[in-house]
Amino acid sequence: MYQGLSVTVVIPCLNEEEGIKSVLSAKPEWVDETIVVDNGSTDSTVEVAESLGARVIHEKVRGYGSAYQTGFNNVQTDVICCMDGDHTYPIKDLDRLMNVFLKYQVDFLSCCRFPILNPEAMSFKHWIGNKLLSFFMAILFRYPIEDSQSGMWVFKKRVLDHIKLTSTGMPLSEEIKIEVIKNKNLTFKEEHIKYSAREGEIKLRPYRDGLRNLLFLFKKRLF
Repeated sequence: MYQGLSVTVVIPCLNEEEGIKSVLSAKPEWVDETIVVDNGSTDSTVEVAESLGARVIHEKVRGYGSAYQTGFNNVQTDVICCMDGDHTYPIKDLDRLMNVFLKYQVDFLSCCRFPILNPEAMSFKHWIGNKLLSFFMAILFRYPIEDSQSGMWVFKKRVLDHIKLTSTGMPLSEEIKIEVIKNKNLTFKEEHIKYSAREGEIKLRPYRDGLRNLLFLFKKRLF
């Protein structure tokens, strides 16, 4: 419970036994529940998560979006905090982020990774790809977003009642922001964070995933 609001942390995972231990070990004590959505891990991700107090939900349909939508469907609290299980996002900053969230009374707070302070956290080609996708999203949806691909968010659970999520893959990250920005009854803000190098194997395929995200932006704009 944080200043009267119940909070759930939702983390999608696929073979993140190294990172998930670091993430859950740094979780603030006021978090009411942590949901780890396992997307078919073959390592000890599930065992590590359960040993550190997380509720593990299994999602058989592979995909970042599938995992998140399953996680969202199991949340019962006022606020949802989302991040990856590879320890790239600073879970220790949740106190500060919740303060910002409440101070500005926004419905959706998205964490901006730029500028990248740790050169090991993001390769140059990933940096270029992220910047291009953010540029296209800003142009297509007429909103000056800095980091369209950020995977750390804090938002009110009621937001889910006012948006429609369709992506089962990586584009869900941009889709959830687009849906909030498009809705005149919802408020959106970005807040800077320190992004770190991931723990464990890199799974992102920059060219394939970047192209899919770009095509999804145009599809979302047209339809």
